[in-house]
Amino acid sequence: MPKQKTHSGAKDRFRITRTGKVLHGRQNRAHLLEKKSSARKRRLSGTDELANGDAAQIRKLLNR
Repeated sequence: MPKQKTHSGAKDRFRITRTGKVLHGRQNRAHLLEKKSSARKRRLSGTDELANGDAAQIRKLLNR
């Protein structure tokens, strides 16, 4: 059987840590940043951990 391909969109958006947690970038940080407060932009920066059910789906897309 041929190898499974990694889902290209998921590959760009998610990262799996060494302990198996799935990290994702926060939403609402792409554009229209002028109207958002500095505190809100700081809060949205960085990454966050995905919930268990969602993480299982993403692991399947990333073949992990």
